[in-house]
Amino acid sequence: MRTTEQPVLQDIVLVGGGHSHVGVLRRFAMNPVPGVRLTLICRDTHTPYSGMLPGYVAGHYSFDDVHIDLSRLAEFAGARFYRDEVTLIDRANSQVQCRSRPPVRYDLLSINIGSTPSVAHIPGALDRAVPVKPIHRFDRHWQALLNRVQQNQAPQAIAVVGAGAGGVELVLAMQYRLQRALAKLGRGPDALRFLLLDAADSVLPTHNDKVRQRFTSVLAERGIEVHLNTRVVAVDAGALVTEAGQRIATDEVLWVTSAGGPAWLADSGLAVDERGFVRVRDTLQTETDERIFAAGDIAHMINHPREKAGVFAVRQGPPLADNLRRLALAQAPRPYRPQRSWLALISTGDRYAVASRGGWSASGRWLWRWKDWIDRRFMARFNELEPMAMDSAAADTRAARSEADAQQAISALAMRCGGCGAKVGGTVLSRALAQLQPVERDDVLIGLHAPDDAAVLTVPPGKATVHTVDFFRAFIDDPYLLGRIAANHSLGDIFAMGAEAQSATAIATIPQGIESKVEDVVFQMMSGAVEVLNEANCALVGGHTGEGQELALGFAINGLIDPQQVMSKAGLAVGDSLILTKPLGTGTLFAAHAQLAARGRWIDGALASMDQSSQAAAQCLRAHGARACTDITGFGLLGHLVEMVKPSDVDVELEIDRLPLLEGAEETVAAGILSSLQPANTRLRRAIRDQQVWLAHPRYPLLFDPQTAGGLLAGVPSEHAEACVTELRRLGYQQATVVGQVVARSGEPEPVTLLSRT
Repeated sequence: MRTTEQPVLQDIVLVGGGHSHVGVLRRFAMNPVPGVRLTLICRDTHTPYSGMLPGYVAGHYSFDDVHIDLSRLAEFAGARFYRDEVTLIDRANSQVQCRSRPPVRYDLLSINIGSTPSVAHIPGALDRAVPVKPIHRFDRHWQALLNRVQQNQAPQAIAVVGAGAGGVELVLAMQYRLQRALAKLGRGPDALRFLLLDAADSVLPTHNDKVRQRFTSVLAERGIEVHLNTRVVAVDAGALVTEAGQRIATDEVLWVTSAGGPAWLADSGLAVDERGFVRVRDTLQTETDERIFAAGDIAHMINHPREKAGVFAVRQGPPLADNLRRLALAQAPRPYRPQRSWLALISTGDRYAVASRGGWSASGRWLWRWKDWIDRRFMARFNELEPMAMDSAAADTRAARSEADAQQAISALAMRCGGCGAKVGGTVLSRALAQLQPVERDDVLIGLHAPDDAAVLTVPPGKATVHTVDFFRAFIDDPYLLGRIAANHSLGDIFAMGAEAQSATAIATIPQGIESKVEDVVFQMMSGAVEVLNEANCALVGGHTGEGQELALGFAINGLIDPQQVMSKAGLAVGDSLILTKPLGTGTLFAAHAQLAARGRWIDGALASMDQSSQAAAQCLRAHGARACTDITGFGLLGHLVEMVKPSDVDVELEIDRLPLLEGAEETVAAGILSSLQPANTRLRRAIRDQQVWLAHPRYPLLFDPQTAGGLLAGVPSEHAEACVTELRRLGYQQATVVGQVVARSGEPEPVTLLSRT
């Protein structure tokens, strides 16, 4: 993640990762505005390029060929990436409400979410038809359909509703892919029947006669049944019902028509057209609110209505970015006029394409090769990225929204106080923390909402107290998710000892800035933390927040434990199986993320692992007889294992091939991308017997990889290990694995022996 000394003066929030917004991110990356922070909110990390989707369905492209990695692009642009979905715009409070996180504030907002199926008026369509839009949901359905067709021996009928360019390309691409897949299984083309239906009287009704005639011929040559002047009014089990009362038998239905905007746009008070698309002026500002923009399929240009086509979304990216920039600098936005006609290259699924522009048309395999070259060059602009150098220019206070903000910005750039003068202001803190609802416990006498000089807690009879502290700088730009992960990381030591968490005291540093921005960061971060603490029945009782160049968070945790039931590191016994509850690899993956060398789905997997509490795992391990346990964090697997082996006076055999790994970790290690803490951890290699033998093993570096909110490593009696792993996986620790065995002390200076089955 990027860090900067510039205080944040304005927040531009981008809702959706469509074609226009990827252009905005790249444009701001190349020419950032000091004091302006971008935040991208999108549920999906990989956004598909619609122009290459038919080629992907036909099998000409891989998943990564046709998807833009929003995680890498946001990192490249210095933008925060929030993995969530917007459900409403609260214009009165200048914030967007999200499905799974606290509201996000904005100064300027842009919407580029594409369209959604509008089939609620078609009985059965929501349950029995697969919508092609939004495209990001389509792949899961397509892969399932591909598997069903290959596994089903009976003849099948596949129907596509909608004979525009999208429907025609889709049915031809599916036929090409599926017939070849069945041929490999020894089945002929007669096993599949394809249908194309539309209420219009021709295919591709918005294109010229030559294009329509060409595709009418192609569809006939390929044996695809075309039903025109056929309006589908219901989708029954095994059949489409038409307006004329006809029932057309089908096994699969894909819907490529009747798209519109989601209801939350109108519910937010934005003016929309009859299909739910946001009405925008020539500047791409909404008709309702000049601080809100919309682009791509979701936007309806009042003065220049155009067909919903990816080319318009792509070309709206630069003027949208420029007008967002101009408004942030208190300048007047400029109008944008889209072209009247455009070149469409429509594929037939078999590396052949037809060109359409106005009344002109051409076709041939050379056109498909040209289209392929254009599409790959477009995708390279967003996927072939190099880290950007930081710009240390001073912020332009003209970007502030008010004179008061401008004065605060000037103050934020001035020399900061030290000592207690560096604390975040009490008013800012009180406003942010007042919105939190930490769990209440009877044994917390004085806590967060009855503040004093310190918290006061009681210790129940027969219990001992457990104390731990952890603190680290932010490694992601999402303060809410950072709060959740920091809380999980800090609680890990408590759970590893078999204790219950009682209370937490927070310590945080927040980058300097105007009060509203600082308050929002504190609120987002502590909201995430309190959610995790509350789930653990751990009361947040206080803390300290100060200014710093980088965002950082940690917790001092108090726990309670029966002194006779402690799972200490010294409890390993000969015959124990070593169980690891979570996969390894967070250190190398986030080092790669900072270098734009990690795929977004790898980072998603790492974040999901770090966001998983170890509380249930600890309880499961104890229930299956665990006598020793530790959490894997900064010292890496080997470092924490050595901490267990020495006081237990045992040796261990570690099966390196059985270590569970996060997706992508082996790839980034193989590329030589390691955490900055790795060299210090590698000094413990002398604990490995015959370690020179293992230097070339691809997993060897991951023994030293530092983990954030890593899993638990425990010694469980071998007779209970299999049942323990089964239960851990049932609880959601899908990669929990037996990774080794505890053996008698050999007397050799190296207590760890590595084993490999390969």
